[in-house]
Amino acid sequence: MVGSKQGESGFLSRERSIAGPGFNRWLVPPAALAIHLCIGMAYGFSVFWLPLSKAIGISEARVCGPELGLLGEILASDCDWKISLLGWTFTLFFVFLGSAAALFGGWLETAGPRKAGVVSALCWCGGLLLSALGVYLHQLLLIWFGAGVIGGIGLGLGYISPVSTLIKWFPDRRGLATGLAIMGFGGGAMIGAPLADRLMTHFATSQSVGVWQTFVVLALGYFVFMMAGALGYRVPATGWAPAGFVPPPPSANAMVTSRHVHVDVAWKTPQFWLLWSVLCLNVSAGIGVLAMASPMLQEIFGGRMLGLDLGFDALNALQKKQLAAIAAGFTGLLSLCNIGGRIFWASGSDWLGRKLTYAIFFVLGLVLYALIPGAAHAGNKLLFVFSFGIILSMYGGGFATIPAYLADIFGTEMVGAIHGRLLTAWSTAGVLGPVLVNYLREYQISHGVPKAEAYDRTMYVLAALLLLGFFCNLLVRPVDPRYQMSDEEVAALRRAKGGAGQVGAAAPSQAASGASFVVVALAWLGVGLPLAWGISVTLGKAAAFFR
Repeated sequence: MVGSKQGESGFLSRERSIAGPGFNRWLVPPAALAIHLCIGMAYGFSVFWLPLSKAIGISEARVCGPELGLLGEILASDCDWKISLLGWTFTLFFVFLGSAAALFGGWLETAGPRKAGVVSALCWCGGLLLSALGVYLHQLLLIWFGAGVIGGIGLGLGYISPVSTLIKWFPDRRGLATGLAIMGFGGGAMIGAPLADRLMTHFATSQSVGVWQTFVVLALGYFVFMMAGALGYRVPATGWAPAGFVPPPPSANAMVTSRHVHVDVAWKTPQFWLLWSVLCLNVSAGIGVLAMASPMLQEIFGGRMLGLDLGFDALNALQKKQLAAIAAGFTGLLSLCNIGGRIFWASGSDWLGRKLTYAIFFVLGLVLYALIPGAAHAGNKLLFVFSFGIILSMYGGGFATIPAYLADIFGTEMVGAIHGRLLTAWSTAGVLGPVLVNYLREYQISHGVPKAEAYDRTMYVLAALLLLGFFCNLLVRPVDPRYQMSDEEVAALRRAKGGAGQVGAAAPSQAASGASFVVVALAWLGVGLPLAWGISVTLGKAAAFFR
């Protein structure tokens, strides 16, 4: 009991973060964005691989001797790391993101988003500092453990920290609210990657590639932003509802429940595993393409992107460099579609319904994947780019829509914890998608298939994944009432969180006038300006694709 009382009275406790009268709910999304824009840099970490592969040699890599073996290369401090070894950091990010979200989701519901946000900041930024030490000492294991493991835990906590809170603040716009926050995770790399590139250029010397210094600067800057976001979190009082909001009657939409399912029960329901499969299959198809977007464009179109009737292998070094620059623009364009899709599709799901929105993802995606090989063989660059742009928008939209889908099916009381467990589907897809695309490509090339045609069957396999996802989504039904918590169980859960424990009690709506327009505007500017800068840089790169 003593520990409980201390937890309740602490500044970071959930009870201390309950909003008072007059709090403006539109201050919560920018707080969430402040955290997601920082942890979203995980998507842009590839910007460090090339410099780190020359951290010892500086101008060119100092290759490890063949006598060292794999373990020797990992532990060596006097020769450079291979990019393939550095890339394991990216894998660790998403394995530990999903694991941390699943393990600590239940704790988050009780501890509250403020405490989770602070722990996320300590882990993510502390992991970057530990990685800086790893670069300085040239110890790859420190980078893996710092950024990959500790940082990955920070990713998981930061990713799910605002979900439950936003859904409670926006019962009338669940998709819009989660879309606004999760959009930030997709946009983090657009800010962090070009910023890191400029910092490395600034810090680079004849003795250093500037990576460890960049890690330190990013860690300090991200810590300020993430702490501001975490301390800006507020949770609504029990039973709060926005002014004028009238919950729809249960009969209005059978797919939206007014009851609640406990996280320890939710994962035992068929609905959980169907939605797990829906997310996994949608993400597997999208992330596999995202991971190979640049080489895919170059190998499929080759010299045609430069106005030459030559295949990729027939190009000289200069032409390949020009083609790589165009492919970078294509990748940037896909990033914009990924971000735009998160807000477009998630907010659209408030009107379409979550099940229909996912049905559109699978049906439209299947058609587009089937069209891509034909567009590639015909040299139809516009159709090729359009198809992948829509596909990546639905990839991002799937991430942003799933929290609202979970709230519809399982209720809002423990949606953050349930979402955390569902994110293990992301970890699975992070391995499945790239492996499918990479190994199918290598298998076909090794059997004599031209590089320009090596992605055809891959597209059909990804289309098959979406077809499977369509049927999984089709099977989603409302949860059986026997899995839902009773009013007494919900009340006890709310008391454990520090709430009043009244089920269905309508707290007074908090008027927006208490938080002035200036405060709200400044909060949005704080996250909007960096995001606008990142978008402008990406647009500049994407413009090269159409020249």
